[in-house]
Amino acid sequence: MGTALVYVLVLAVVAALVFVLAAAVFGRGEELAPLAPDATPTRLPAREVSGTDVRDLRFQQVLRGYRMAEVDWALDRLAGELDRVRADRHELADRVAVLETTIARIHAGETPGDEEDRHG
Repeated sequence: MGTALVYVLVLAVVAALVFVLAAAVFGRGEELAPLAPDATPTRLPAREVSGTDVRDLRFQQVLRGYRMAEVDWALDRLAGELDRVRADRHELADRVAVLETTIARIHAGETPGDEEDRHG
């Protein structure tokens, strides 16, 4: 009985040494230090967001899906980008309309200042 106890104790000590050695060499298996609770690995470029940026977007997974703060941030950023693009598009459409009107007047034989002369 005493010999079996010695074998069990030696086995436990050897197992503990192997565990400590492996933990010291390999760490916890992480490549980087853990993120702070409010930090995010989700990235979008500071420049304009392209379709490829959105397709490459990844969120940190948690127990029940994705971190809501990351998804909300990405959606806010994309909404701002869409608003900016839409405003630019409307501005360019207005410019095109003005230019088309000016070109139509020139083709009709009017000079750009003729309309002001008629009303003034």
